[in-house]
Order: sequence, then structure tokens, then C-alpha cells
Amino acid sequence: MKVGFVSIVGSPNTGKSTLLNNILNKKLSIVSNVPGTTRKNILGIYHDEETEITYTDTPGIGKTKYKINKLLNKAAYNGAKDTDLIYFVVDGNKNFRNQDEKILNRIKENNIPIFLILNKIDKLKKDEIYNKIKYYSEKYKFDEIIPVSALKNDNTDTLLKVTKEYLEEGTPFFENDQITTQSEKSMIEDRILEKALQLTKEEVPHTITVFIEQIKKDKKIVTIHAQIVVDRESVKKIIIGKNGQMIKEIGIKARKDIEELLNKKVNLQLFVKTKEGWRDNDSNLKELGIIE
Repeated sequence: MKVGFVSIVGSPNTGKSTLLNNILNKKLSIVSNVPGTTRKNILGIYHDEETEITYTDTPGIGKTKYKINKLLNKAAYNGAKDTDLIYFVVDGNKNFRNQDEKILNRIKENNIPIFLILNKIDKLKKDEIYNKIKYYSEKYKFDEIIPVSALKNDNTDTLLKVTKEYLEEGTPFFENDQITTQSEKSMIEDRILEKALQLTKEEVPHTITVFIEQIKKDKKIVTIHAQIVVDRESVKKIIIGKNGQMIKEIGIKARKDIEELLNKKVNLQLFVKTKEGWRDNDSNLKELGIIE
């Protein structure tokens, strides 16, 4: 059996999480247009009869304006080490930016094969795709340049086929039915965070996080109490919304995703607190920059 580890890296909003979700044919990584949605390295495991590929979806590597950006960048670069192959994902609709250059310069130091994944080709014409491939092939000697549309699941089969050619024979690390090492609690928290960021967009800064306080399972329903923690009252008001409409909509959309995840009816109770109303000594809040 071919066995290997692949890290997915790139700037924010290039479609890394969407790519992983489509490869696994399951929603594992959360997705939004807000940079910093992916807060940690997500492990996803692809299986077929002849292959096991362990993917690491890393946070988007962006500007280090805030403390959380520095932490996310560190997590992403760490995820690109001790791996057999790197997918460097770029948005095919944008030019190669300074940030992309910085990422490439860092990851090529690892002396690991690098695939340039030219994503979002569904928005490009054939001649534009050809010109992009030519441009990137002159930019750096990538081991492979593969155009895909993660959103449309276009050419991901080719990506998998070529990836397998770079893997070696080995012993599987996971059971055939295991697709992640994430805990159920962590995946629920991520889905709530995703909806909060999707619905509030740029109104809410990165300093927002979600904690599950309680999960109670009965035969017919799962009751979940979750806290959305923000750094100040103005953000709390945005999350709650006028007459509580925003928090209600976040809850409705998150509950739907969680029910699909758990395959069970869910009663989701959401609460919003500022750092003053939370555990001020919580190390997670300190890491996110919510508490200095």
C-alpha cells in the first residue's frame, strides 16, 4: 500500500480547506471568506484500496499584524515540516504576491517535493490557465503544477493520481474508516465559529473563539451549550445582532451542520460573552490574543 503525508499551505482564501473537503468527500475543514477561519492544523485521512494519504490543512499564512496572525503562521509553517509532499495552493485569479513569495521561500527550505496547486480554474479560460502554468513554471521549478477547481471538484482526481506516484510503500497508520484525529467537540466548535465568521464577515475581527461548555446526549437528541467569546462589547453586539437576529441565524445554520456531523437531532444553545465574562486565566484566550 502507498502511504504518505501531505501538507496543504498557502495564503488565506486560496481554497485549501475546500480542496481537502473535496478530496475526502466530507466536510472536515471549515470554510469562509474571512482570513484566519482555519485556526489550527487539521488532519484529514484519505483512504482507498491501495493508498492512505494523511493530509494536514494548515491555517492561511498572512500578514502578522495581530498576535493571532503570528500564531497561525507558526502553526502553518510547522505543518509544512516532517511531511512527504507539500501542496502550495494559489488563487489562479490573482497575481503572484509578495506574501506568496515569502511562503514559497520558506517552504522550499524544507527540501520536500512541492506541487503548485493552481486553484479556482473554473473562473479562467483555457489560454489563461496555460499562461498561468507557464508563468509559475518560470517562477520556480515545482515538482508538479496542477490546475484544479476545488469548489467544482475539477481535476482533483488527477491531483490524487499524481500524488500517489510520489508516495512509497508502507504500513497504514489509521483504520480504514478514520478520516480525522479531530475530536467531536473540536469539530462542533469549528462549525459554530465558521457560521459566526461567514455571517458577520469583516465586521468581526479575528479575536473571536468558541468553547463547548456541555454536550449531553440522549437517545433522540444532543443538547449542546456553547460560548462565543469576544474581546469587547461592540463585537458582542454584532454577534447578537438587532433583537437577537444574528445569534439566532448563527445558531440555525450551525445546528444544521452539527446535525449532519452527528447524524442526530441537535438542540444548540449559544451564549455570547466578552473576556471579562469568561475565564480570564484561560490559556486558549491568551493564545488567541483575546487576553494579554
